[in-house]
Amino acid sequence: MPEVEPLFPRAWVEFVDPADEEQVFRCDLTWLTSSWTCIFGRGCKGIYADQPDAGCCTLGAHFADEDDEARVARHVEELTDADWQNRKAGRRRWVETDDDGARKTRVHKGACIFHNRPGFEGGSGCALHALALRTGVHFVQTKPDVCWQLPIRRSYRTVERPDDTSYLEISIGEYERSGWGPGGHDLDWYCSSNTEAHVGVEPVYVSNEAELVELMGRPAYDELAKHCEAHLRSRSALALHPASRGDR
Repeated sequence: MPEVEPLFPRAWVEFVDPADEEQVFRCDLTWLTSSWTCIFGRGCKGIYADQPDAGCCTLGAHFADEDDEARVARHVEELTDADWQNRKAGRRRWVETDDDGARKTRVHKGACIFHNRPGFEGGSGCALHALALRTGVHFVQTKPDVCWQLPIRRSYRTVERPDDTSYLEISIGEYERSGWGPGGHDLDWYCSSNTEAHVGVEPVYVSNEAELVELMGRPAYDELAKHCEAHLRSRSALALHPASRGDR
């Protein structure tokens, strides 16, 4: 089925962060209660047609900051040859800079250096994800921030009130094609609004609880979950994510 257009009616909720009254969360209930799920290895076509097995790992991952890179570096040291197909090349260099000088994981043979190809004895996919499975931790600990967050997007803006006060608004929503910048519209395939990826058994706010807790904090996530549950009980067909609708 085709990818749905990104602009359609959505239901949003706003609430004060229980852990910080100067912050307000603005959350996309339509996305968070959708049936999207990662289908890597189960029908994912990859963002580029010539790298269908690389999923969204083709370009490498930009680090959010120095702490993000340092955390990943600690886990890179734990990778073995059984975890990481490109370990020999990666031990020499697994970080590179882009044209703007931003640091990111190195692209090696057409994909992120941590991408294990089909046929690798340790299994295809992300070596850092495999490490998390092997060691019993969640992959939010082992992978770069942008990797475990996708396709959830957290953004910030300062909202000025008429009374000259302000607050920090934190939006939690769908990481659409536009989130990739101008090049996002050139991707050959993209999952978040594609009906083929809206086959999850659980809604996003449940299946991605660990990611959302990391992004929001436990008190805010618990508040979000209440709003999502109420939305699921009361929503009309118009409030569904079009890619999740059962009539496709």
